[in-house]
Amino acid sequence: MAQRIIPAHEQVYLDGPKSRTYELKFAFQVFKQFIKGFRTLHFVGPCITVFGSARFKEEDAYYHAAREFGKRIAGLGFTTMTGGGPGIMEAANRGAFESGGASIGCNIVLPHEQKENPYLTGSVTFDHFFVRKVLLAKYSYAFIIMPGGFGTMDEFYEILTLVQTKTITQFPIVVYGTAFYKTLIDQINFMSDQGTISPEDMKLVLFTDNIDDAMQHISKYIEANYKIKPRKKAWWLFEKR
Repeated sequence: MAQRIIPAHEQVYLDGPKSRTYELKFAFQVFKQFIKGFRTLHFVGPCITVFGSARFKEEDAYYHAAREFGKRIAGLGFTTMTGGGPGIMEAANRGAFESGGASIGCNIVLPHEQKENPYLTGSVTFDHFFVRKVLLAKYSYAFIIMPGGFGTMDEFYEILTLVQTKTITQFPIVVYGTAFYKTLIDQINFMSDQGTISPEDMKLVLFTDNIDDAMQHISKYIEANYKIKPRKKAWWLFEKR
């Protein structure tokens, strides 16, 4: 007998039409999750989000690179944001945390693999991927894509599509690891040759193996377009000072 990946008592929100009462309840649950995320992340400061696999161990070179990215992000005065789990996420949060920077995790409830890492100065946990993905993008001024699997690719292509369609501002997108992503780079070049994306779209992503180049690309854009200004907390919204 096949073992369930998602426990039997868990309801899967895309498993077909439900009653009006169920759908209304679900809508309120989603709304509650968004409000929870907004209240938690509103004052964390401008972020740079690092995406990557949860499966890389501490001794891996990509773990070390992500840790250095977290350190560099903290050095810019930005908050390091990740999915809050192990692997690359832990490494980026760790680099920021050890450098005295803000380190935020947007965690997700999963029956396997995902567990909040210990290098967070703040976190929020979500039940649904789509809510989590909105929050990972909403407060970020740049995105760093480290080697990863299906989830990382999902996040990369969604962010890239939002930038390409001008749904969000053209924030810098850096993909780190040209050897790991060689076939991805080849596929994007092929799509450009076939005309399914524009040649200009190739400029939306920086592919690199150099952390200095990546951070220079990000900081150059941010310095030219933004000024860090902390938000004030409102006592009448029960926001802690």
